[in-house]
Amino acid sequence: MAVATPDQYAEMIDRAKAGKFAYPAVNVSSSQTAIAALQGFTEANSDGIIQVSFGGAEYLSGSTVKDRVAGSLALAEFVHAVAKNYPITIALHTDHCAKEVLPTWVEPLIEWDLENRVKKGLDPLFQSHMWDGSAVPVDENLEIAERLLEKSVEAKKLLEIEVGVVGGEEDGVAANVSNEKLFSTPEDGLKTAAKLGLGERGRYLTALTFGNVHGVYKPGNVKLRPKVLDDIQKVVGEKYGKDQPFDLVMHGGSGSTEEEISEALDYGTIKMNIDTDTQYAFTRP
Repeated sequence: MAVATPDQYAEMIDRAKAGKFAYPAVNVSSSQTAIAALQGFTEANSDGIIQVSFGGAEYLSGSTVKDRVAGSLALAEFVHAVAKNYPITIALHTDHCAKEVLPTWVEPLIEWDLENRVKKGLDPLFQSHMWDGSAVPVDENLEIAERLLEKSVEAKKLLEIEVGVVGGEEDGVAANVSNEKLFSTPEDGLKTAAKLGLGERGRYLTALTFGNVHGVYKPGNVKLRPKVLDDIQKVVGEKYGKDQPFDLVMHGGSGSTEEEISEALDYGTIKMNIDTDTQYAFTRP
């Protein structure tokens, strides 16, 4: 098989939504960890998503160079070359991209794919990118998301957004917020649908937060409330006449119980990020 085309990626998401399962989205930072992800998907007989953070992208360009665009493109070219030798289909994705990183990472990547691939009749190297606007007010978050969604559609990509705040730390960036900010609200969902539409202006993935925290914590320290997802889906769905209108993403899932994950899947989660657990496994004999 190979890296998914834009149509195949959409079909993957439709299949997950209908079957109430989520694709593992594994963060990688080297050719070695990318191969490990491909092998893991193959052994599980599962399609999946390979993704890279801005720190991983910088490392991939050379630890003293730290060119996150060059590192991202290098990873994508490598995965495209080797994925065809594995009997599964994967998508390529860039993980959390905060506002200050947009001009030097995701925006140039979208433009690169548009100019060097899509306008030449080729599919993009990356199938989706994440815009993480959790650090800015929700209205500003969605203003930027609207602009990025339009550009993503032009480049035949999907956009992932975050509405709410995932706690903990990723790539050295900590989310120091009060517990109530770790839960998205129905109002957040309604604002998102009003600003971005529900697919008619371009498909996007939504990371709603329900107590998720990046990293690993002692049992009981992280209080997940997956019902938050159901509440938002129902409120927005009732207004627009759609069942589970959002394609959801789960961040900060390390240490979650099987029951919590299963409940999140029931409410429309189709992508689950995996980073801390695989990093731990990689650093241990």
